[in-house]
Amino acid sequence: MKPTLLVLAAGMGSRYGGLKQIDQLGPSGETIIEYSVYDAIKAGFGKVVFVIRRSIEKEFKEALGDKFSHLIEVDYAIQEIDVHIEGIDNMPKREKPWGTGHAVLVAADKIDTPFAVINADDFYGRGAFQELATFAEQLNGSDDYAYAMVGYILKNTLSDHGSVSRGVCETNTENHLVTVTERTKIQADSGKIHYIDNEGQKHELAENTVVSMNFWGFTPSIFEELRKQFIRFVAENTDNPKAEFFIPLVVNHMIVNDMASIEVLTCEDKWFGITYKEDKEIVKEAFNRFVESGTYPSPLWG
Repeated sequence: MKPTLLVLAAGMGSRYGGLKQIDQLGPSGETIIEYSVYDAIKAGFGKVVFVIRRSIEKEFKEALGDKFSHLIEVDYAIQEIDVHIEGIDNMPKREKPWGTGHAVLVAADKIDTPFAVINADDFYGRGAFQELATFAEQLNGSDDYAYAMVGYILKNTLSDHGSVSRGVCETNTENHLVTVTERTKIQADSGKIHYIDNEGQKHELAENTVVSMNFWGFTPSIFEELRKQFIRFVAENTDNPKAEFFIPLVVNHMIVNDMASIEVLTCEDKWFGITYKEDKEIVKEAFNRFVESGTYPSPLWG
């Protein structure tokens, strides 16, 4: 059974200033998403599901078109603030999306195999997809509660043009995840890396800290727990319109309650992403180097 790739592509792109999910960055106009799909196909994935918003559906589908639908099954799930979730009769009114955990949950009826979760605007590297595919092959079935996360070295994931948010990971001696804590406003400053907490205090992070880039490996067993936790989250945050239901919230709950194990697959590759518009040229240069070295063809799809 081939694994599925779930691409979270419903982001607003407020810091970037546009629809970065479909921005052309490769030498022949490829998007970051296309390189992820290409790497997933090479690693043996059999389906890709894109989580998008209704407002970008037409533009998104026109941009990607049928570029790779002859190579891998393609499907879509819609993430909106008011999308129905079983167990919630009335969704609170808000403007901000519910977050990455909700984005995974809305794709539940599209996935029946082990699957990987990635961000649309992050480049992860081919090795990470191969590791996740190999991990998925070892699972006993779709109800297995053995999950995985591809961890990256913090210094390889920073932007030169502003702060970023990362999930800071703690692992045990067996390289299983103990906790992942979402840290925001992470930035290099005077040769050191810091994050700023909610009280405005600065805290140093070691440059070799393992962080989550939202590259997860799950089985469909995660969906029911996502649903239960989301129902509780909505009830507790009815009057908090900025609260977000992040994947690590559910993962941490399952770890603490011995419901699942999460193996950390550490990746030494440098991450590339477009958090800010100024990141665009750096990513373009990186893709040009990949083509020159023969890592990827240009055009990507022949």
